[in-house]
Amino acid sequence: MAAFLFLLPKAQAQDKHFTQFYASPLTLNPALSGAMEGSYRVGAIYRDQWRKVLDNPIKTFSMAADLRFEANRKKNTEDAIGLGIMFFNDKVSVVDFSTTQIAVSLAYHKALGLNKDQFLSIGLQGGLTQRNVNYGSLNFHDEFNGTTGYTGTSSELLPANNFAFPDLNVGINYTSQFAGEGRFFAGASLHHVLKPKISFYEDPTSTSIAEGGKLYPKMNVQLSASIPFDRSNRTSMQPRLLAAMQGPHMEINAGTNFRFAMGQYGASALHFGTWARPVRNDGGFGFDAVVALFGLEIKSMLFGLSYDLNLKALQANQRQGAFELSITYMGNHDNEKVLCPKF
Repeated sequence: MAAFLFLLPKAQAQDKHFTQFYASPLTLNPALSGAMEGSYRVGAIYRDQWRKVLDNPIKTFSMAADLRFEANRKKNTEDAIGLGIMFFNDKVSVVDFSTTQIAVSLAYHKALGLNKDQFLSIGLQGGLTQRNVNYGSLNFHDEFNGTTGYTGTSSELLPANNFAFPDLNVGINYTSQFAGEGRFFAGASLHHVLKPKISFYEDPTSTSIAEGGKLYPKMNVQLSASIPFDRSNRTSMQPRLLAAMQGPHMEINAGTNFRFAMGQYGASALHFGTWARPVRNDGGFGFDAVVALFGLEIKSMLFGLSYDLNLKALQANQRQGAFELSITYMGNHDNEKVLCPKF
């Protein structure tokens, strides 16, 4: 198990990975801070992964809050400023390894066009991340007594079991309104600009990112739209695309949600969606999972539920998957300019 410590820097698949990526905007793109229909937003998202094949599943949780307010009230402008704070935790219970982060973000939303129906947003996010591993949950070869189990004391020279590092993310996002109630969204973000060192063992003589235990920068590119089927916008199609590239790895989430308004005034709505996720890793390019999504929108509350069915089994004849639940509340819902899609 000592080799596990050397493999930790390469375990980058859990780098803020959520299927419902728009339900966690502050982990997706700092330019989405304050990009909302109201004046404030509070949300949480929980991911439970591989429960069928692990006694203790991989658990990921994030909670965030952000504000949106006018940039200059004295002038007739739609410009806005967004402020946000985000907490993130990922725990691999099998080896008791966890990553915890707290970050703050700032964004500026510049209104464009004669009708102020376009927005260009830029954002900056800084945070502090801590990584921890419990050595008591690991067994080493020299602890084996030869008969009954690992009862001895290891002579391994182990480094400190936790450390922290600063992190920096930047992003940009563009929003445009078309054909009345139609919306188009495009954004990009760069995470881990500082290329922080994430190895429990440090090698100060190495300049290689992989050998030196540094975290690869990650590039996110997201595209989405809201296309109404009728003038009242009671039914709409919402295509989504997220491409994430980090070092030699790449992940694409692509699919479509459908929104159906309910009630006389359409204050509530149902969301349904299906997704596919191809990935590229050391073993080549292939499909990782298919996803089903269900959402319920009740006035200012939005609930999301999704399930990832992985196409490759970790154990014979047993598919692994991931369950995800999100909750978002929008306060002071008085802004007609939609700056951020849902889910």
